[in-house]
Amino acid sequence: MSDPMTTMTMASFGLASISIVTFAGYRGWQGWLDVRKLELTGNVRKEPRSQAGDLIEMADLRERVRKLENIAACIDL
Repeated sequence: MSDPMTTMTMASFGLASISIVTFAGYRGWQGWLDVRKLELTGNVRKEPRSQAGDLIEMADLRERVRKLENIAACIDL
C-alpha cells in the first residue's frame, strides 16, 4: 500500500467523491431556496383563474371549516 501510484489514485477518488457530495448538497440547497422563495411570494399563478374555479375552491374551504368546527365541538378541554 506504500506504492505512490496507489496513494495518488486513492487521493483522487477521495477528492472526486467529496466534490460530488459537495455539488449535490449545493444543488439541493439551491432547490430548497427556490421552494422557500415560491412559498414567500405566495405561488403567484401566471394564468388567469376562472370564476368557477374560485367558487369550487371557496366551497372546499367552507367544507373544511365546517369539518374543523365539528371536530372542535366534540372535544372538551
